[in-house]
Amino acid sequence: MANSSQVTEFLLLGFSSFGELQPVLFVLFLCLYLIILSGNLTIISVIRLDHSLHTPMYFFLCVLSTSEVFYTIVILPKMLINLLSVLRTLSFMGCATQMFFFLGFAVTNCLLLGVMGYDRYTAICQPLRYPVLMNWRVCGQLAAMCIFSGFLISLVGTTLVFSLPFCGSNKVNHYFCDISPVIRLACAETYINELIIFICGLLVLIVPLIFICISYGFIVRTILKIPSAEGKQKAFSTCASHLIVVIVHYGCASSVYLRPSAKYSSGKDRLVTVTYTVITPLLNPMVYSLRNKDVQVAIRKMIGKTAVSLKTL
Repeated sequence: MANSSQVTEFLLLGFSSFGELQPVLFVLFLCLYLIILSGNLTIISVIRLDHSLHTPMYFFLCVLSTSEVFYTIVILPKMLINLLSVLRTLSFMGCATQMFFFLGFAVTNCLLLGVMGYDRYTAICQPLRYPVLMNWRVCGQLAAMCIFSGFLISLVGTTLVFSLPFCGSNKVNHYFCDISPVIRLACAETYINELIIFICGLLVLIVPLIFICISYGFIVRTILKIPSAEGKQKAFSTCASHLIVVIVHYGCASSVYLRPSAKYSSGKDRLVTVTYTVITPLLNPMVYSLRNKDVQVAIRKMIGKTAVSLKTL
């Protein structure tokens, strides 16, 4: 792809307009990044080590947390380096690679949230058939389908962007190689490419979201039939964490990707993108650990076992 373009590297402007505030942003984002890594790795470790959490719901949460870890690794380390560096360049292939993996993990997360909605539907609305409908083989196939589909769609999107000629400015007005700021630099008509990318984005965001809404429509109807208030509260609590993550993730992603790049606003988009590249991966372990009693108990057990192990040493 590099041979067809005069541009051999891109300059990521990122937060360069913030001037003296960049060291402050570096410290802030570094702290958030460490919290994201520690939070998601804790969720993954707890679910893997505690046999009581070996259920479909926590299996998908473990896959989601793993995807979130790699999702942030693709973006945040380079952003942190650029905040302290004068040279903020990224090679042509490096930019394409970053976009491919970012989109791959982002789409995977969207699809996983849809699958998690289906898991909650079967658990609450089809409790007797739940062990059959969500057996481990099915769970593995659904997770694999999400990952495969995510990176297949990412490959299509990345190819549509980087098959275009880049012969003018190489200044990407963003802190990573996202679709809108990069495709604006192309030296050719981008309408068809943007239309296909928009349709893919529509399918990735709207279809799972509609599926989640339908699932929760059945869930709410089933919960309202539960006679006891305690039973209703328990059923709602198993869905609340998932709903919070869905609202933040889909809300931010939709505001950026479900519109033409002609309406791209660098300042607004950077702020929104920070939300779903930093806040959402941060929110995920916090919501599931703070709102979920099973995870809280598992974390306390793991801390207790660790403390005992240290004492024996």
